[in-house]
Order: sequence, then structure tokens, then C-alpha cells
Amino acid sequence: MSGEDPEPLADTPESWPVEHSAERFRGAKSGMRTDWVRMPGAEGPEVVRRDFLEHPGAVGTLALDEAGRVLLIRQYRHAVAHRLWELPAGVRDQDGEPPVRTAQRELLEEAGYRAERWHALADFFPSAGFSTERIQVFLARGLTEVPQAEIDFEWVHEEADLPIAWLSLEDAAAAVMEGRLRNSVTVVGVLAALHAARDGFASLRRVE
Repeated sequence: MSGEDPEPLADTPESWPVEHSAERFRGAKSGMRTDWVRMPGAEGPEVVRRDFLEHPGAVGTLALDEAGRVLLIRQYRHAVAHRLWELPAGVRDQDGEPPVRTAQRELLEEAGYRAERWHALADFFPSAGFSTERIQVFLARGLTEVPQAEIDFEWVHEEADLPIAWLSLEDAAAAVMEGRLRNSVTVVGVLAALHAARDGFASLRRVE
């Protein structure tokens, strides 16, 4: 072995050959697809069926105030039959909109806040075994509350009633570890922010 430091462990893009593909369902924001993928087999390559969700991706925002508190909203989630405390988040459903712009818009629409400083916090695939969804989480600081009358947004359906709570970052992390907060964006964002706070967020990349 050489004396050089090994390259850091990292995920890498790769795509195995697809023999053919079929769309099974197309909804407003996502769809189901089946690919027949050529994969290694016990006696040589074989074609294997894989079903997965096609998803445009999503963003989340960990908004941190000057007192070190995290902003959480409470929203009904029908698929899991729960009201979950979550970071403000949303689907990337506007073509060409940069992820951070979607995060800024969702923070304003769902929580009524703007932020001066934005940093990339976490980037993950929540269900890589059966979904293309990629979620990018941002840290927002320098918060300013915006009067509801100035927000061009209609609060209906799940977003008709979004109570807000503030927790210290440490208390939010404790709630995650105790299983009291289970939304994936919240779990990843809170634990990533707790780690990043060790150097005062200096290691995070600024985004405009």
C-alpha cells in the first residue's frame, strides 16, 4: 500500500443496462415504473424485474433562529395516518426551479419566514430500494417573520392548519433519538445540523 491517504468513502453514480421499461401509473407528482434490468446471476447475467417510484425530488429547510432553536411545523400525513412534526419541506414540482429556491418558497408558504443565509446541510435518498426520490436539506439562518397578508399562497387540505413549534437543536435531536420525531427530513436535518454545529457551521457550503 502507498503512503497516500485513501480517498474518502462516497456513493458513486452507476446504471445497469435496462432491457425494456413500462410505466404502470402516473399521478400528479409521481409515477410507478417497471424496469427489466440485466444483473449478475449465479450462472451468468440474467434479466430481473424491478418496480420503483419515479419522484421529482424534494427539499427541506432547517430554520435556526438566533437562540439556536429549530422551527417545526405539524402536518397530517395520510399515508402513515399520523400528524408529524416536520421541518418545512416540499416537492420539487416547478420545472427549472433551483432546489434552494424551492426551499425558500416552502419556508415562506408553510411557516411564514424568510432567511438571509442559506447553506447546504444534507443530501439523501430516503427509499433508494424502490424510489428515485432525492431530498436536499438546507440550513436557513437570519430569519424574518413575514405577515400572512404578504404571502401569495392558499392554505388548503393538509396545509390548512400548520401549527408551529420551536425546539432547541439539542432538544430536537433528543426527540429524534427517543423516537418522538420520525419524519425522515426532520431526522436527517436535525442530526446533520447537530453535527455541523460543532464547528459553528463553518464546514457547510453557502448557497445563494
